[in-house]
Amino acid sequence: MQKARRAAKSIKLVIFDVDGVLTDGGIILDGDGTEYKKFNVRDGHGIKLLMLSGIQVGIISGRYSKVVEKRAMELGITQVRQRCLDKAGPYAAMKKDLGLQDAEVAYVGDDIIDIPVLIRAGLPVVVADGDGEAKKHASLITRAKGGYGAARETAEFILKAKGLWHDLIGAYRKI
Repeated sequence: MQKARRAAKSIKLVIFDVDGVLTDGGIILDGDGTEYKKFNVRDGHGIKLLMLSGIQVGIISGRYSKVVEKRAMELGITQVRQRCLDKAGPYAAMKKDLGLQDAEVAYVGDDIIDIPVLIRAGLPVVVADGDGEAKKHASLITRAKGGYGAARETAEFILKAKGLWHDLIGAYRKI
């Protein structure tokens, strides 16, 4: 845990997988092919808190979904890469676009498709209900499951490690 706290102090970008991290991994399709996903509001608020504190946020997803585009737009996330079965390339491109090094990036995943990024990121995070192989490469395993607060927990962990949490919460106490 100390290693994860030290790594979190350097984070300037947090990248989230979607299915199984920002959602519970379920995909609902109706008879017309319309896709539905359920996102956790507190996860979204955690993402907004990261951004408010100056930490950039990105998404790399193995699937493509218009729902993900819409959710990213609602949250103000501009670094979005979808339909990425090989996530290492988009990860490297995102880092390059933002002028960052591995040590400045946290990646939150849940499955073996995430391993190539987990082994590169300065702070590799896997959700509580993530795959066992993926967990072997994590410095931090959340207590919360994907889609049930894991993103918020990760955001709080990073913000607390960087000493930013108290001031962010203080702003709410003044309202």
